[in-house]
Amino acid sequence: MPHDAALHVTGRTTTLSTDRQVPTPTPMPGSPESAATPSAPGGDELASEQQEVLVRYDRLDALLRRTEDSLDKVRRGPTAGTPGALSERDAFDSMYVERLIVLRAAQERLVFGRMDLADNQPRYIGRIGLSDDDQEQILYDWRSPAAEPFYRATAAHPLGVTRRRHLTLADREVTHLEDDVLDFAAHPEAGDVQGGGALMAALGAHRTGRMRDIVATIQGEQDRIIRSPLAGTLVVQGAPGCGKTVVALHRAAYLLYTHRERIAKAGVLVVGPNRQFLRYIEQVLPSLGESSAVLATQGQLYPGVDAIPDRSRASAALKGDVRMARMVRNAVAALERVPSRRTTVRVDGVALVLTPRMVESAVERARRSGKPHNLARREFVLDVLDKLATQLAQKTSVDPKEYKESLIEDLRDSVDVRREINLCWMPWTAEALVARLFSDEARLSAAAPWLTAEDRAALLRPAGSAWETGDVPILDEAAELLGADDESSRASAAAAERERVHELDYARDVAQASGSGMVSADTLMERYAGAGSRSSVADAHSDRSWIFGHVVVDEAQELSPMAWRVVVRRCPSRSMTVVGDINQTGSPAGVTDWATLFDAIAPGRWAKEELTVNYRTPRPVMDLATAHLRASGIAAPDVTSARDGDEPHRVEVSGVGDIGGLVRSELVAIGSGRVAVISAATEHVAVSDALTSALPGLVGVGDSAVDSQVAVMTPVMAKGLEFDVVLVVNPGSIAATPGSGTRDLYVAYTRTTSRLVLVEIAAT
Repeated sequence: MPHDAALHVTGRTTTLSTDRQVPTPTPMPGSPESAATPSAPGGDELASEQQEVLVRYDRLDALLRRTEDSLDKVRRGPTAGTPGALSERDAFDSMYVERLIVLRAAQERLVFGRMDLADNQPRYIGRIGLSDDDQEQILYDWRSPAAEPFYRATAAHPLGVTRRRHLTLADREVTHLEDDVLDFAAHPEAGDVQGGGALMAALGAHRTGRMRDIVATIQGEQDRIIRSPLAGTLVVQGAPGCGKTVVALHRAAYLLYTHRERIAKAGVLVVGPNRQFLRYIEQVLPSLGESSAVLATQGQLYPGVDAIPDRSRASAALKGDVRMARMVRNAVAALERVPSRRTTVRVDGVALVLTPRMVESAVERARRSGKPHNLARREFVLDVLDKLATQLAQKTSVDPKEYKESLIEDLRDSVDVRREINLCWMPWTAEALVARLFSDEARLSAAAPWLTAEDRAALLRPAGSAWETGDVPILDEAAELLGADDESSRASAAAAERERVHELDYARDVAQASGSGMVSADTLMERYAGAGSRSSVADAHSDRSWIFGHVVVDEAQELSPMAWRVVVRRCPSRSMTVVGDINQTGSPAGVTDWATLFDAIAPGRWAKEELTVNYRTPRPVMDLATAHLRASGIAAPDVTSARDGDEPHRVEVSGVGDIGGLVRSELVAIGSGRVAVISAATEHVAVSDALTSALPGLVGVGDSAVDSQVAVMTPVMAKGLEFDVVLVVNPGSIAATPGSGTRDLYVAYTRTTSRLVLVEIAAT
């Protein structure tokens, strides 16, 4: 979907602007625009609305000053120094900081709509809600129930709205008005349509490399999905350009507004297909005043890992198979070893015997605890030590009950005992376990006996290799079954406590030296230690155990069954907004049927919605893309494009070096905006090198692509993104990509908002 657009489908429109008129789009046959007749509002409307907008900005400025002053007082003011006082101060600090984020984000396009109701009362719609000093509502938050008719009202079902007005602002100046008149009896002065209005202006705007919110142009179909109930999983299916991403992000903002107590503290996790996509969308939620979100790719869902793409489709398919969970279980179970014979251990010169039966019973008891491997290890160790302590007491003729603690300490100090216990039940990290599995064929074969020799060859790699996207769910599975290293955790906690005591001693010395009595040692310690110790959504990225209040998954069709296990662990309530398009599935382990997936992971707790209007891709381009899918035997749905446009243009060049000239011509033609050059992965490096040389300073490759005027990408990199002009290099090469070529070309075709150029490099 375009970054700030949605389809306008109801009512009659009049426009008034202080600058150039918005070009009239070609109406779709049968649309309300094609049946309307012309008129214009009075010339004083802009001045009147300007005053109304300034009143609301004045109120916003006053609230900003008031909040900044309150925060300053909280931070400068003394506290009682007690834990309760410190917590209270921190709570107020957080409250004011969050309020400032919301107020500052609202400054851009604060007011964008107005509804005239049947009772002649105007209702202004904006990014946040505002009340005056008398507590009269002067601006309604777009997410509030009171604002819902602004998005839902139609001529057939006006919902009490007689006129809907869109306001376009440049900074704080009203530059353009557009009216949708739903009741001409209430507004006899109104006349006919002059243009497609706010939506079509947004559709025609040049892309900037960042998605923007669409609060001003949300349509009824989208609004209904955005305001869907929180419970369960909502799957939004739609063709390219139908607005899936913006619907998902605005739904996250709506849920944070409506269910703030339930969601905000836990936060929202947004999972996207790649880093370029996350950079593209990163400003949307903050622009809506929401900061309680964590953005991650599939390859970043395991703390401390930022995975590279899988090296082959074969390995990606194998690692995405849900049987990998069984492989990990088998590998963890194999870590718990029972020796085949008796072992002698010495404790201060006393010989003790560790028998297989002693170890076996300790293993069985630890497993019955149901704890993960590293946590259950504590049960195992205590059981073995208890048995050995009984032997030691007998051989040293001491009372085992009276001297048990000292006996245990003697056993812990024994090198023999520590060695044998570790050989039987060693603490492990997920990283070490998975790395060993994929670098040791014998262990891989034992853990996953169903793998063929060819399968194992696809998975095996040298020790120390970089983590790949498909490894992340396997790492997470291993971490779940291993648990934290209990001894390591306890050692870390002890170290943290020693550090806290040291900081407190330091703070007391400072407090005594100051002699003022104004600041307690506890307060100084808190300031000295900083706020980093307080748990917040910002910590969630590095905390594998964090449970999110809601999860948004974009390009969800790319997630494997193993990846979905990770997502569900992050949100056991299954409160998710899942958006994607089965026809764009490129991953060999991706989703091919929503029902099969969600009937398994969220039975009885999911629903599906479908978006049917393409806001991004002009009709001729979408027709080409759809025909391509159907020619390959894929049942592509019928999608209505909001706009007409140019037919795709075919060009033949003699070599890859000529592509730079084509791109330069397109940049001149569009004036501003962005161009993408998409090629098959096999040709990506050659195309990148040629364009970087031909257009120095203009070309971006990889993570920097979304920040550059010319982005050089593969279809996989381009997923979820949009550009003014797209050049697809050697479409046949993309279509020939093993396993995903048909869908990859479909993705490449549908990235454009304006013009598609098909570039064929002549065979040599």
